[in-house]
Amino acid sequence: MFQAVSYEGTRSEQHTAVLGQLSALIRDEPSAIANLANAAALLNVFMTDTNWVGFYLYDGKELVLGPFQGLPACIRIPLGRGVCGTSAAEKRTLVVDDVHAFPGHIACDAASNSEIVVPIIKNGELYGVLDIDSPIKNRFDDEDRVFLEKAVSLLTEQLEVTIPL
Repeated sequence: MFQAVSYEGTRSEQHTAVLGQLSALIRDEPSAIANLANAAALLNVFMTDTNWVGFYLYDGKELVLGPFQGLPACIRIPLGRGVCGTSAAEKRTLVVDDVHAFPGHIACDAASNSEIVVPIIKNGELYGVLDIDSPIKNRFDDEDRVFLEKAVSLLTEQLEVTIPL
């Protein structure tokens, strides 16, 4: 049973605690959808000043909306378009301080002002992306990037190479 806790200590200590919770949530669970849903919920509870936390999954052609927490979202995103599509196409994490200044930004929620997107790569192949939005400009920093890349790494270890969409 999962219990919400008060995250105390330094940011590094808090990140370590959340990564431990994530590891426990996904351990021995073969369902990618269940693991991504729990990861989105956990990150949504932990990450302050955010308005959307979720996943887009690559179907071999484009990104398709996966498990998330927040307002209804864009369903399909072409590779190379917007922050998610660019992160997926380039297979690298993007931290965007002001999404309105990002060329081709896709506005699913008008309240979003900054964003971090971490690609999910399994065996060199694109699986999807973790996408987190904030209504605050400059919300995400390098410490967030490192933490979220570690979270995605934990998830990647549990994911099957393909997922039915």
